[in-house]
Amino acid sequence: MQTVRTAATKALAVIGVLAMADAPPARSQTPPGPIATGAEVLVETGFAVLAGKRVGLVTNQTGRIGTAHLADLVAKAANVRLTAILAPEHGFRGEAEAGARVGDAIDAGTGVPVFSLYGATKKPTPQMLRNVDVLVFDIQDIGVRFYTYISTMGLAMQAAVEARIPFVVLDRPNPLGGDYVSGFVLDPALASFVGRYPIPIVHGLTVGELARMIKGESWLPGLDGLDLKVVAMRGWRRSMRWLELRRPWVATSPNIPTFEAALAYPGMGVVGEALVNEGRGTPTPFSVFGAPWLDGGSMVQRLEALKLAGVRFERTLFTPRSIPRVATHPRFEGKAIGGVRIVVTDVARFEPLEAGMHVLAGLAAEARRQGKAQLIGNLSMFYAIAGTRRLRRMLADGRDGAAIVAAWQDEVARFKARRAPYLLYE
Repeated sequence: MQTVRTAATKALAVIGVLAMADAPPARSQTPPGPIATGAEVLVETGFAVLAGKRVGLVTNQTGRIGTAHLADLVAKAANVRLTAILAPEHGFRGEAEAGARVGDAIDAGTGVPVFSLYGATKKPTPQMLRNVDVLVFDIQDIGVRFYTYISTMGLAMQAAVEARIPFVVLDRPNPLGGDYVSGFVLDPALASFVGRYPIPIVHGLTVGELARMIKGESWLPGLDGLDLKVVAMRGWRRSMRWLELRRPWVATSPNIPTFEAALAYPGMGVVGEALVNEGRGTPTPFSVFGAPWLDGGSMVQRLEALKLAGVRFERTLFTPRSIPRVATHPRFEGKAIGGVRIVVTDVARFEPLEAGMHVLAGLAAEARRQGKAQLIGNLSMFYAIAGTRRLRRMLADGRDGAAIVAAWQDEVARFKARRAPYLLYE
């Protein structure tokens, strides 16, 4: 799969796709055309930026180039040597359930050791990097603050500084697009592995842009000396959501098997912290929600009356089932429950986090009507996911979805201005 080029042509290509973290951003002016991910660009240039290096690869099942995995291509390349694979939450093959501890292994395809970053440690250790000259990050993210791959990236950046090796991000699209930015900015006092950086719930950044911002804004200690490089994509524009790319979706985690699940996740991921089932244990995670105490018909009427753009709501009945390595014990397992199905009618116009806030406000209103004392299951996790304590207070005060959405507009505007110097794409 390597393109044969002269040394001069390779050098020019590499210069064109590397965005140095310490330099002003050179945004892509590429006209509309086929999308090439950073990994695909890396292969096209014959791995030139990694030439002669022992490579540590932070990746999982999404690190694909067509039908091949980047780890296999690096292992077969003549001018580089793959010496370590480091796997985030869900493991190298993406088969571990959310929150499940992942162990070390040997990759059967390459014979290279696979070190877990979701087991005894979440940060690469000196032992893991002892035979590594450059640490490469290639994971498809979904653009949501509480999706843990970006926390893994930050910890790997710190480990690279400590090991005195470069850190290279192979950029991939933000499936939600780069223009949609929404949600409360994380209160630093609530920082955790499910929310590491002071960014909105939906940040509108690619992983490459986010890496630049993490370093440039000093969001993690010790990154001043990091040698950060981003292998930029070719052809991606901020307005693009995943379906416009016409690329197959690789399940980014067991409960994000489709783009539809990823699209609904920003809002329904928050809703899932309430005492409802958000589709775990069903074929359509994050596209349905319900509970034994919920009147699905009444909720549909409430949501439909809002006339939210790009979405409609339908009454449904579903039974969460145990799905090994996906949802072993989903909430209300084995119970037929009434609820609501989320049907996206216009991907470009749908605002999933805003929809989720309207759902939460409706659930809170119904809980009050029934005299339920508790709506949120794990309050500390709810705070970590929401990134603020304000959301719970607003729900308790009976504020509607529109008021909740209005509450974050100023901080989102400030964030968008702050992120501008780090953007790589128009």
